[in-house]
Amino acid sequence: MRDVHLDDEYFRAARPEDGSYDGPMDPRYPIGKFAYDAEVTPDKRKTWIGQIAALPSELNAALAALPPGGLDRPYREGGWTARQVVHHLADSHLNAYTRVRLALTEQNPTIKTYEESEWAKLPDALHADPSSSLSSLDGLHARFSILLEALQPQQFARTAAHPVWGPITIDWLLQMYAWHCRHHVAHIRQVGA
Repeated sequence: MRDVHLDDEYFRAARPEDGSYDGPMDPRYPIGKFAYDAEVTPDKRKTWIGQIAALPSELNAALAALPPGGLDRPYREGGWTARQVVHHLADSHLNAYTRVRLALTEQNPTIKTYEESEWAKLPDALHADPSSSLSSLDGLHARFSILLEALQPQQFARTAAHPVWGPITIDWLLQMYAWHCRHHVAHIRQVGA
């Protein structure tokens, strides 16, 4: 059971910290791979929360820029279509919101994973108009942002147990899903490029 696109090198950044990487961009990770920032500050948290809040508008802008037929075009060979990415974001971020709420209200809850690649093959992910997922994301991200903005600093240290990732904090979830927003908007922009 895997989710949020884990692979063997998932937790390593795609480029060296000094920015010296000049090789070709990996189309699976157009903004680089997720890398946890252990040096958390209130300003960084505010930025990550802002990225989560911005997903619906960023996603709508990326979709509006798609060429004709772009909604059903994969962002890379073997990748999901833009339509599947939109529905995946709704599925994934509903799980993210639930994970944060569980971590806030239970002692180190065990998080359930899901087979995201299988969910992306279900009829709604393949054929449904993305407007339903866009509407879901509007409301979900509004509430998610309100919740995150209201947390006290010590609450970001609350933990959950993920069967694949191991022990995680709300700070980790915040960073992961802020990255996840930008990661998938970049995928959709690849379709339009």
